[in-house]
Parts: sequence; C-alpha cells; structure tokens
Amino acid sequence: MTARRLGVFEATTRSFEALPVHVSGARAPICHRALMNSRLVTAPSDSELLTPPGLERMRTYRLARVRGEMARLRIEACIISDPVNIRYATDLRNMQVFTARNAPCRYVLLTDSHVILFEFPGCFHLAHGSTTLTEIRPALTASFVAAGTAVAQQEMRWAQEMASIVRELVGGAVTVGMERLNAGAALALAGEGFRIVDAQEPLELARSIKCAEEVACIRASLRMTEHAVAHMLTALKPGTSENELWSHLHQHVIAHGGDYCETRLLSSGHRTNPWFQETGTKIIEANDLVALDTDVVGCYGYYSDFSRTFHSGPDRPTSKQKTLYRTALEQVEHNISILRPGLSFREYAELAWAIPERYLSNRYYVSAHGCGMTGEYPYLYHRVDYSSAGYDGILSPGMTICVESYVGEMGGREGVKLEQQCLVTASGAEILSTFPFEEKLLS
Repeated sequence: MTARRLGVFEATTRSFEALPVHVSGARAPICHRALMNSRLVTAPSDSELLTPPGLERMRTYRLARVRGEMARLRIEACIISDPVNIRYATDLRNMQVFTARNAPCRYVLLTDSHVILFEFPGCFHLAHGSTTLTEIRPALTASFVAAGTAVAQQEMRWAQEMASIVRELVGGAVTVGMERLNAGAALALAGEGFRIVDAQEPLELARSIKCAEEVACIRASLRMTEHAVAHMLTALKPGTSENELWSHLHQHVIAHGGDYCETRLLSSGHRTNPWFQETGTKIIEANDLVALDTDVVGCYGYYSDFSRTFHSGPDRPTSKQKTLYRTALEQVEHNISILRPGLSFREYAELAWAIPERYLSNRYYVSAHGCGMTGEYPYLYHRVDYSSAGYDGILSPGMTICVESYVGEMGGREGVKLEQQCLVTASGAEILSTFPFEEKLLS
C-alpha cells in the first residue's frame, strides 16, 4: 500500500491560477484556494459524526480497556491526573492545558467498580448527565501555587483523603497507579501503606487499540483539520509571516469544533532546517519551502497528525527542493508499505527505509509513532536507533500509526517534513490522512 492509492482526487472546475498538487496517482492542476472547493478537504458532514449510541459504545469500550489493563497488571486503583487520560476514561473535558500545568487540581480515582471525578472548584456542572461517573467530589489542589509554603501539609491532606477512599473501595496495602503528580503527593500517598506504581503503562496500552467508533472520531478530526489546512493555504504567499499563516490554521480549527494545536510547528525557508523551529515572525519569502506538522487536537479530542511541505512560489521549485521532497515521500511510502498486524517493533526497524548518510544526522527522532488523543505508544525507531532507544512489541489491528519523515542535510538551507496517519487493519494498513502532496515538488 502506498500514499498514491488513496483514490482519485476530483477538483472543481472553478478557474484559479494553477498550482499542481499530487494526490493518489492523479495529477490535477489546482491552486491552494481551490482545495477549499474539493471533496477531499471538506469538513466532516453530519453523517460522519458519531450518534449518541456510538458515543456511548465508545465510552464503554475505553473505560473497559483501562480496567482490563489495570487487572492484567494487578493495579487495584488508579489515580488519573493527565487531562487527556481523564478524557479517555470519562469523556469529560475541562481546561486541559491549565489542569495539565496545575496538577493535581482535577483528577479521577478509578477502580473496578467506581469512577470518581475530583473536579476543579465551581465546575461540577460540566459533568452533569455523564454516564461514565459514579460520583463527583471537589478536588483538593495540592500544589505550591495553591498552597504556597504550606504545600507539604496540603499534599499530606490530599494523600490522607485519597487513602481513606481507596481503603473503603478496594482495601489497604493495595497497588495504586499514579501519573503526572508532584513528588510530594506521591510520597505522601506511599507513606499511607500502598504500593505505588506508574500508571502510564496501563493507560498507554489501553489507548493504543481503537474501536470502530474511535476510528470514526479520528476520521472526523482529520477531515476537519484537512479543511483547516486548505483554508490556511489560501493565505500562503510571499510577504506573509509564519505567525500570520499559522493563525489561519488555528482559527479554523477552533471555529469548527477542534480543541487546540498542540505545537507550533510551521516554518519556512532556512527555518525548515533543522526541524522543530517553532512558528515565528519570519516573513515567508519568494520560493520558500513552508513545512507544517498539524498536531491538532480536533473533533472529539482526537489527534489529527499529518505533515506537509509546500512551495510559496511564484517560480518553480529548484531541483534541490524537489530532491528533498521526493526523498521524504519515498521514506513515508516505504515505511507505510511494511506496516502489518503481527509485525514486531524490532522487525519494523529492520525493514524500515534506510536513511541516506547525508540526511542521517538531521533525521526525525522516530520513524513512526502511535496516535490517538495525542501522540502515544508505541514509538517505532529507525534502524540506526533501535539498539540504543528501541523496545519491542507487536503491531496490532486497531492501532493508529503516524509514519514520519524529515529530510534535510546538516547545514543545508531547507528541509522537508512529511507524515501520514494510518490505521493498522487485519490485512495491512489504511492511510487515514488524505491531504494532497504537491505535484510541482514531485515532477
């Protein structure tokens, strides 16, 4: 399977200044603005959104996944504080960025029979009507910001309250999973006689296998984000700043029901090499490459994660720009072609595309990664990195995997970032991200 087998792209017949794009083997002359009028980049329709019964099936499935992993690891109680994991387990959202910074100020206690949300003060109404919760209680914020120099006493109060509830629900001297809490709170709870373990393993493994309803959410999130990228490209022209161009993406994401952009990865010209230069004040110049990694937390809280690199015009790309682009696409297509259920992470690394020496030092930090409500387990490493960073596991149906490429020489002026979001199926892999590649960078 390759990126060119997605189907035929049908452009509108409206007359625009032509900017060729490459889609699924078809090569249609079409400008960035015309993408907004294509069936490929339309926002999700009502028929593509989940019905209330579908949402309930998804909530039931996700909660059962977490409890199943807890049972396998013999974790009797789990304290979930990461706002993304809270949303996964309960389907409840509240100030995700704020609560991630100020933990513990909103958290969930999960056992085999109870789901207790400890909600931020004044926010109980947000969970009204929830079918995932057993109970809502007020959160006790145990942080220096909330308690000042009395934070140690506040952490002790927090631990004593939590210990009392855990003993009531599952008994004493049990194993309690915790995540992303300040050290004082964890130490105080351990002092109550519990065995404390990290909750990342059960939560990441639970999230890694998607049900059909989750895949529908991912598709809706991708369609919305693709529409937002097409909207952004109507503003791409020399003389525009990176910040201004990126703002068009973010505005469209928010206006169409997305949550936020998790990173600021849009750069142009010399700021495309090396990668990971955040969007800034640089003015996009004539004939610059403009590289984007969407990293959008979109519809239903699901991550839309694909990367594209564009050419600002007005002239044709240089042979150097084309070589970078074709090389990056070759890496992505090869690595998608080897995805299949039952393949081990080690086998993937051995079969993955061999990065040419001149691009090796600037390579992306992983070859591919899991994707759900954010980037997640597993990380699939390049062949050259597996011995030092890799770990083994098995690709399974229901995993969504983002296949990455960054191609740019050390010290080179520009680089190309491409990425496709895929679903591992029973027979191979399906490409979920359908935004077009640019023909003029491939011809």
